[in-house]
Amino acid sequence: MKDIIEYGDFAKLDMRAGCILECIKVENAEKLYKLSVDIGEEKPRTIVSSLVDYYTAEELVGKRIIVLANLKPAKMRGVLSEGMLLCTESEDGKTCVLLKPETDVPPGTPVT
Repeated sequence: MKDIIEYGDFAKLDMRAGCILECIKVENAEKLYKLSVDIGEEKPRTIVSSLVDYYTAEELVGKRIIVLANLKPAKMRGVLSEGMLLCTESEDGKTCVLLKPETDVPPGTPVT
């Protein structure tokens, strides 16, 4: 288990419901997808994620997910990633499952 945190640390995280609109494999990267994700903003966010081993691009399009929206943007293989999808992954790395809302909620709905 990681260190215990205060509620204030948790409150800094901006997690929102999202919907994957588009998914393209990143050129020259074995495990990366470039995703276009609706999180209730004026325009979709670009998020790069290493899900190639777990999902096909077709499986991801339309999927409802949870996004960490206020993660500092970072370039991955030349593509600016503007958030992070949340998932659970087994210790051996053989299983990775995206976290999703139990029922459909509008993109941008906050996780509290």
